[in-house]
Amino acid sequence: MSAEEWRNLPIQRWEGGRLQPSMDSLALEEPLELLVRRNGVTEPVSITMRSPGDDAALAVGFLHGEGVVRQRQHVVDIEVDSGKVIVGLSDSCSFDIDQLKRHFYATSSCGVCGRASIEAITANEPPEIDRDVPEVSSDMLASLADRLRSAQETFEKTGGLHAAALFHSDGSLHLVCEDVGRHNAVDKVVGHLFLDDELPASSSILLLSGRLAFELVQKAAMAGIPVVAGIGAASSLAVDLARQRGMTLVGFLSEQRFNVYSGAWRLSG
Repeated sequence: MSAEEWRNLPIQRWEGGRLQPSMDSLALEEPLELLVRRNGVTEPVSITMRSPGDDAALAVGFLHGEGVVRQRQHVVDIEVDSGKVIVGLSDSCSFDIDQLKRHFYATSSCGVCGRASIEAITANEPPEIDRDVPEVSSDMLASLADRLRSAQETFEKTGGLHAAALFHSDGSLHLVCEDVGRHNAVDKVVGHLFLDDELPASSSILLLSGRLAFELVQKAAMAGIPVVAGIGAASSLAVDLARQRGMTLVGFLSEQRFNVYSGAWRLSG
């Protein structure tokens, strides 16, 4: 954890029946503009609030989740400047920039919309998920919640970040990303996998520090991740998507218990 991810500020803390001066560590939140360059033309796509760091992975992960980039060779270069990322795309990367902008601003302002959103993820041609793999130990899965908390360095300092962690099917930790936005944390994980040419992540477990919302399961589906677990509850639409794609979806994960909403056949023990 670097000091660039948080800062100390003077505050007033109420304790013992009175207010008194104190210091508190706060997670940084700053805007990031995402642009794409194709055929010599640079166009803005979105502006998102995020925790600084892993900006290249965040940008690429977002574009992958939207179906813009599918193969490593679709991204030819990435320029990261203060508060801005420009992703250079190959000529073979074909998409509708206006549709991408409309979708981003629609989902940012009013959320995703029911059945049409599940149809949209299918239209983006997510990778097929093998319903027979991986086999995951229930005891091992239950142990991952504590391991995620141990890996959340900035959360431990500030209490203000979401986390997304990718584990191998044997329970070994591959990577963990933190952000003020839970969707950003997932985009960072997927972006790292994309840049390292490790997609689809067909034998991985994605663990989220909060609830399991549709858009998070959607991003996992686009990355070919078969098992998604969260510390919180799942939404009904997230469950619908997981069942349609043959994914294992687990909520309220703890060492003592968890709920399986979809894909229980992958769990052993």
